[in-house]
Amino acid sequence: MKITICGSIAFYEKMQETQKILEEMGHEVDIPPCELKDDSGNIISIQEYYKIRKAGSEDEKWIWDRKKWAMKKHFDKVVWADAILVLNYAKNNIDGYIGANTLIEMGLALHLDKSIYLLNPIPEISCKEEILGMQPIILSGDLSKIM
Repeated sequence: MKITICGSIAFYEKMQETQKILEEMGHEVDIPPCELKDDSGNIISIQEYYKIRKAGSEDEKWIWDRKKWAMKKHFDKVVWADAILVLNYAKNNIDGYIGANTLIEMGLALHLDKSIYLLNPIPEISCKEEILGMQPIILSGDLSKIM
């Protein structure tokens, strides 16, 4: 199966680990880009960009240009995949965190009739009803349930 992993970039190392496990299980797997160019054209890691973005301001155009690029690039990966796997670990004092960007990716997967897997249960967040309506398959941490 072709699987695109979605989730907060704060979980990027977990994405890389999960990609390796799923590939060992025989799946083709894609994750968000691992690097991009900063405002000077230098290549930086996605984790460094995440830190810059969180500390940046709304008027730093290059930050938001790269955010738009990364979002569109990852949407292409959702289109490519048979399914998405959302890595929803604890973040911001929310167990099973799903942020706005991941919710958008889930919505795209729903629209394209892709299977949606959640690694952990649906969090108690304001968009829980929307997530329930997408009818994701809850893995409860068990990647072997992906079929």
